[in-house]
Amino acid sequence: MGRQNDPLRAVLAMTWTSWAQRGAALDAEDWDRPTRLPAWTVRELYAHAAPVPEMFTGLRAAVLDAPAGITTGAGILRAYNRPGGLAHTAAGQIADAAKEAAGRTDPAVLIARFGVEGPAALAALDDLPPDTTVAHPLLGSVRLGALGEVALMEATVHLLDLIAAVGGPPPADEALAATRALLAEVADPVAFIEAATGRTAGAVLPVIR
Repeated sequence: MGRQNDPLRAVLAMTWTSWAQRGAALDAEDWDRPTRLPAWTVRELYAHAAPVPEMFTGLRAAVLDAPAGITTGAGILRAYNRPGGLAHTAAGQIADAAKEAAGRTDPAVLIARFGVEGPAALAALDDLPPDTTVAHPLLGSVRLGALGEVALMEATVHLLDLIAAVGGPPPADEALAATRALLAEVADPVAFIEAATGRTAGAVLPVIR
């Protein structure tokens, strides 16, 4: 996810900065506003989506000298969203964790994670190219760039959730384009093409939970 090696890194940092700027403009009432995700308020959405710097520092220690088992963001999302995958089995735990984190974390801290700590931790990985292999606790081994693709997608999708709750300008075009491309890649290519061109009524979406 290094700046020199992966242009998505810069888009991810820019998207996090947008979260920070929007958070700085919220008042107390906004932080308690419900979102279109039934379990979460704006504050809980921030707590869920905020980058955790420790996760990035841990990546350096997880570098492997071997080919990655999963090489794309779409591969990660398919693994998470398959029947019995983490997106289904851990959804309740993820929601509870966001509520717990929001309850003990001041909004100023959440804003700093997006605006300062997360981008700094990401920049510290600049020397690691996107094809670096890292160990993953659930998926075996993954390509570092694939993790970056998923991180940008999550930051963008949840930014749209935030905008739906409190308003504001849309995400950057680069973030939207990367997210659209990744989600389209998750779908079966034939099924997606036929659905997109009106040649089948088969259900293709959603591709992730």
